[in-house]
Amino acid sequence: MRKSLKQKIILLGSLTVLIVAVVLSVNQYVLQAGVKYITKSENAPEADAVLVLGARVYPNGNVSLMLNDRLITGYELYEKGLAPKIIVSGDHGSKEYDEVNAMKGFLKEKDVPAEDIFMDHAGFSTYESLYRARDIFQVKKVIIVTQEYHLMRAIFVARELGLEAYGVVADKHVYHNVMLRSELREIAARNKDFLTAKIIKPLPKYLGEVIPVTGDGRVTDDKE
Repeated sequence: MRKSLKQKIILLGSLTVLIVAVVLSVNQYVLQAGVKYITKSENAPEADAVLVLGARVYPNGNVSLMLNDRLITGYELYEKGLAPKIIVSGDHGSKEYDEVNAMKGFLKEKDVPAEDIFMDHAGFSTYESLYRARDIFQVKKVIIVTQEYHLMRAIFVARELGLEAYGVVADKHVYHNVMLRSELREIAARNKDFLTAKIIKPLPKYLGEVIPVTGDGRVTDDKE
């Protein structure tokens, strides 16, 4: 009886070690695949669009500090002439929560013309944002903007989907009280997107009609 229990404990311990090793190996693979395409803004190539990935928006419509920094970085790249359009991609799954209109409003206050801002209302995940950038907005070459912990995964996903993707880090502040949690969650997210982007490649929740990024961004405005 004791021998059987000991064998089970050893087996469970070995399985745990194996799972941890696989998770960390996949995590490292995604990091290495993405990091080599991260560039400073002054060295970033010209692209079809700058893609700003969404983050938390407060009930009063104000953007969180992380999202503020992503939008500022995206705006700076646009102002340098590195891309003629900006895509803001995030969660607008209900009337009560709307990242993309808050993002567009932020950029319009910076005097970015409305026609140069495309809203992706169904960017519910990093994978979906990149898939839709490719298939809905017809982007081939993109500069992705987000914080560094997230950027390597975003670039990995984009390149697995066939996009010529580069990334610019949006870490303009130290994000107290959120980074440890974000980093730990990101390990799980990298493993999930490794399977999603490299192996499964599912369709996003929503696709819809093609809206070429070469056109007028106002076609993505709410029709209400």
